Parts: sequence; C-alpha cells; structure tokens
Amino acid sequence: MSDAGKEPPIPGYEGLPIGSLQHRIRALPEDRLRDLIAYESSHADRTNVLELLRSRLSELENGAEPTGGDQTFHPETPEAPRGGSAVSEGGQGPRPKGDYQPGSA
Repeated sequence: MSDAGKEPPIPGYEGLPIGSLQHRIRALPEDRLRDLIAYESSHADRTNVLELLRSRLSELENGAEPTGGDQTFHPETPEAPRGGSAVSEGGQGPRPKGDYQPGSA
C-alpha cells in the first residue's frame, strides 16, 4: 500500500464530484482502492465518500471485477444551452406578470 500522504490514485481526485468519483472508482483494482480509502481517511475524511469507496471495495472482495470505464466521464456537467428566445420575430417578448394596465389591450 502506498503512503496515504502522497497523491491519490485518481488524478484530480480532490475536485471530483461524487457522481464522477463513483464512476471512476469502478476501474480501480482492490489495492488502488485501498490506497484511495487511506488517502481519503487521512485528508478530507468525508463519510459519504468513504462509504462509497468501502462499498466498492466490498464488491471487489466478493468477486466483482474492475471495469474499463471512461475516466473522463463527468455526469454532473450540464448540457450546453439549446438557445432560442421567448422574444417573437416582431421584437415583442412575453408580457411580464403585473404589466397589465387598465384600459390597455
């Protein structure tokens, strides 16, 4: 097992959202996962992350195999905006609420 004070076995680990981490650890073998558990325990010690890591380690110990996985997968990255506008081609957008004035159409 490597020294828990060194770099984690996943590049950029500290900045990974938990959804990305969950995907990436599926590719780790038991020894690297143990290294990551030691790293997390000696640094941030986040309960939810440790539960995720230990759960995956248990799966591996019970016969699961590491998967290839895409190490660049980021499920939390939002899709690009689709564009478009609520403004009509005539230049008039929808009337905001409370914009009604008595006597106007």
